[in-house]
Amino acid sequence: MKIAIIGAGDVGGTLAKRFEEVGHRVFLGVRDENKPKVKRLLSKNISAHSISEAVKNADVIVTAADPRATKEIAKHMGDISGKVIIDVMNAFRGVPKPYGTTTEALLAYTNTKDIVRCFNTTGFKNMENPIYKGEKIDMFVGGDSTRGKKIATKLAKQIGFGKIYDLGGNESFILMEQIVIVWVELSKILGRDIAIKILQR
Repeated sequence: MKIAIIGAGDVGGTLAKRFEEVGHRVFLGVRDENKPKVKRLLSKNISAHSISEAVKNADVIVTAADPRATKEIAKHMGDISGKVIIDVMNAFRGVPKPYGTTTEALLAYTNTKDIVRCFNTTGFKNMENPIYKGEKIDMFVGGDSTRGKKIATKLAKQIGFGKIYDLGGNESFILMEQIVIVWVELSKILGRDIAIKILQR
């Protein structure tokens, strides 16, 4: 699969490496291709480009940048009809008003409806290694796009997550933001080596 990842920070960089490990081709969409943190990620199957070029080369787009730049990112992506967006961003540092989440904003700013949320409910260390004492941790996905959720679920399973819970349609975007807030607050108490696992009797 050809995947564009917008952003090369902890989350974007980690997902790039993990997706490469399971056989995907990754195009990093960044503002500055010469930044040291970008260059450190480059390999045979990870290359750096402008946002528009990365998106043009890919079928799936993962947004993992500063949420305050959501509108600018959408502008640089241009025509993305036929492509899927998996939004990993959270609105901790702000999101374009009047939207409550970056995912809602992306739906308004782009010309694709195949937009879902996934990977936003945990920290990047859990993306590096989603296994605790031999047990795979859980992940969540949400959005109206059946196609998008299928792709996000496949990617999550490929990089080692266990059960992928479908939380519903676009109405779940806020809920998924709330899940990560709980994770962040717990991590302040317990440290960042914590994860969510649903148990059933």
